[in-house]
Amino acid sequence: MVNINGTLSQTAMEEARRVLVMVAIFMFVLIRCAGARQQVRLSSHVERVALLELRSSLGLRSKDWPLKADPCLIWVGVQCQNGRVVGITVSGLRRTRLGRKNPQFALDSLANLTLLQEFNASGFSLPGTIPDWFGNSFNALQRLDLRSCSVIGPIPPSLGNLRKLNYLYLSGNSLAGAISPALGQLSELLVLDLSRNTLTGSVPSSFDSLGALTKLYLSSNYLSGSIPAGLGKLSNLQYLNLSDNSFASSIPLQLGGLSQLVELDLSKNSLSGSLPVDLRGLRSLRRMNVEHNVLEGPLPDDLFMSLSSNIKATDAVFNLSNNQLYGSLNLSSLRKFRLVDLSDNYFQGMVLDASQTKATLDGNCLQVPGQRSLEECRQFYNERGLSFEAPETSKPNKRSIYIRVGLFGGIGFIVLLVFVTVLILRTCDKGVENQRGTANVGSVTEGDLPSLPKDPVSMICLGESFTYENMLLFTDDFSEANLIKHGHSGDLFHGFLVGGVPVVIKRVDLRSFKKESYMIELEFFSKVAHTRLVPLLGHCLEHENEKLLVYKDMPNGDLANSLHRVTNSKEEKLQSLDWITRLKIATGAAEGLAYLHECTPPIIHRFIWKHYTQWWKY
Repeated sequence: MVNINGTLSQTAMEEARRVLVMVAIFMFVLIRCAGARQQVRLSSHVERVALLELRSSLGLRSKDWPLKADPCLIWVGVQCQNGRVVGITVSGLRRTRLGRKNPQFALDSLANLTLLQEFNASGFSLPGTIPDWFGNSFNALQRLDLRSCSVIGPIPPSLGNLRKLNYLYLSGNSLAGAISPALGQLSELLVLDLSRNTLTGSVPSSFDSLGALTKLYLSSNYLSGSIPAGLGKLSNLQYLNLSDNSFASSIPLQLGGLSQLVELDLSKNSLSGSLPVDLRGLRSLRRMNVEHNVLEGPLPDDLFMSLSSNIKATDAVFNLSNNQLYGSLNLSSLRKFRLVDLSDNYFQGMVLDASQTKATLDGNCLQVPGQRSLEECRQFYNERGLSFEAPETSKPNKRSIYIRVGLFGGIGFIVLLVFVTVLILRTCDKGVENQRGTANVGSVTEGDLPSLPKDPVSMICLGESFTYENMLLFTDDFSEANLIKHGHSGDLFHGFLVGGVPVVIKRVDLRSFKKESYMIELEFFSKVAHTRLVPLLGHCLEHENEKLLVYKDMPNGDLANSLHRVTNSKEEKLQSLDWITRLKIATGAAEGLAYLHECTPPIIHRFIWKHYTQWWKY
């Protein structure tokens, strides 16, 4: 009995397995058949010829539209249904080299594709005008996309005959002239985008018949006149953008009936009047931009109180900047919104809870920082016969007293600093005029270094202050080619200032040379000046361990290199020194030494070597 039950159970399982296999095979065949139906070859000879003509007129590449392949199966951007062409997308395709030389609005062959539902040429250059026949040949067309195609000329009224059209994109071209009222016949239109063209005139009143419209973009044109009140009848409208035009009316009250409206952009026009309180009916509004108009009047509290009840109010952004709105502000009605820009208006009064709102208040007449001048605010309110609440002057509190004390104390310190600086300059000038100086260096025995001066060195008397980058530029990064020699107190380099003035730059590395020697040299040149001393023109003291001094260049070098010079070249300027020249050099050196010795107290110069005697001309 057990064996019989086991046999029956095994038979049932095998039967079930066979049924599952049959079902799987059936589903596979069904899917294959469905796929085969979708990939039916092009059945219309007329349409094949039309596609070949379109391929030729647009100059499309064989890579995208191969000549011998079936368009429905292989050609990029061609959609077919039951062997007929229903959609063409040339957006993103590239032309051949020949096709790029002469692009045109060459779409005549499309007229033979009578079942065409979609044509997308967005971004594909089609310079030329839209022909009148275009609106009379596509009874089934639902989507026409000619964005940024370099199209010019007017919008043909015949486009109003495309009664099944749902999407019309003509933005980013050079379309000119008035908007044809015939477009108001497109009763099934969902999106109309005519932005970024050069259209003129007014918005046709027939647009109030576009009952299915959800998006209307007319921005960045030259449209003028008033905003049609009939737009308030478009109950399905979600996006309305009329910005960057020349509309000069008030905002229609009827726009408040657009309960589905999500974004409203009326910025950069010449709209006047007040902000209608009727806009409180925009229950779905998340973006409103009316900046750069001439709207006047107070901000309606009821408007924003009603809008704040919207469940999406926390994401809402309102831009009312650059208008002439005035009056007091109730920021509590704006607290719920994500951002409210009220800048560059004429709101006045106290602001107590600005920190609790994300409101931009710059450029108003409020009693907060960053506002217009008091005179400008008073003039604005007087011109309109309105009262202006000027900020009250109150007794200074302790904080203001502290601020004033600090301010006057700082001014006093600056005056004292200027006075001390003038005294230092006069002291330096006096030393130069008398050709005498005082060095605070005591007498020392021969061979010892003088002690470091106690008085700070005056940087004012050390010539011009240069940056380290200047020094690198003057000496070509202290290149070996500009190195004159390695001195006992620093390396000497040739250099050229801006303008080509030759100089000698001493580079003192305080890690290799004694700091006392360098400080004594600074002290020396800060207090003496004489025609027989090499002038110090400037300095660079930026780096702690590397100091740079700029001296006037003595083109004839030092005495050691010139005293016994012998040359065979008659063209060379400097010849071997004769007796008269040597006498003049000795006399000049003696004058310099006499000046140092006669200082009060006298300056200790230690050894005088021929290497330290520079000469220019005598």
